[in-house]
Amino acid sequence: MKVEGSVAFVTGANRGLGEQFVRALFDAGAAKVYAGARDPAKVSVPRAVPVAVDITDHESVAAAADLAQDVTLLVNNAGSTTRAGILTADLESFRLEFETHVLGTLAMSRAFAPVLGRNGGGAIVNVLSVLSWVSIPVSAGYAAAKSAAWSVTNALRVALAEQGTQVTALHVGYLATDMAAAVPGPKSDPGTVARATLDGVEAGQLQVLGDEVSKQVQAALSEGPDVLYPQLRGGRSLV
Repeated sequence: MKVEGSVAFVTGANRGLGEQFVRALFDAGAAKVYAGARDPAKVSVPRAVPVAVDITDHESVAAAADLAQDVTLLVNNAGSTTRAGILTADLESFRLEFETHVLGTLAMSRAFAPVLGRNGGGAIVNVLSVLSWVSIPVSAGYAAAKSAAWSVTNALRVALAEQGTQVTALHVGYLATDMAAAVPGPKSDPGTVARATLDGVEAGQLQVLGDEVSKQVQAALSEGPDVLYPQLRGGRSLV
């Protein structure tokens, strides 16, 4: 689909990657961008249309879809992390990860699917993670939820193909945003990743790999646990 002239809805648009998606959309010629956030007063991009939406609240999601009946591109970006470790975190932290990244993404996609269908098909972008494909013990809740969101994304692709809706997944590692501020190591520029994702949407790509670590992990998927988790043999983790 063409981004130029599109009408987009971006969740988690008040900061980080979400804000960069809004800016990149306008730079690419989008006609209108709804900037969804739990607190719309925090949306700072000029020309954006702030919309209150909490993706874990189904009534809030339905209200957003009712408001934005002209949308042709949905960017499911909203997310958070509880840093839920596999052996230490309470199960409520895991539940919150799934409520946000799995059920929230699904709720938004279900609510906007009829809108997209009526407007010619359009596209959905689901912001996933390299942790959709490989897990780390200290963020096991986030990784498990993103892995489930990857499965939901694949099912949405098939279910929405008949109405002409393209579903593109973004897989990326750490970004230079507030969410990853405490994480050491290299991080990708969120503006660059947002622009590359929109380029992928225009090119009809079903998957965008936002950084080198995502490319490396994807290449290792068919090799099995010994390659995905070299630390099991005394090596260094891929992520």
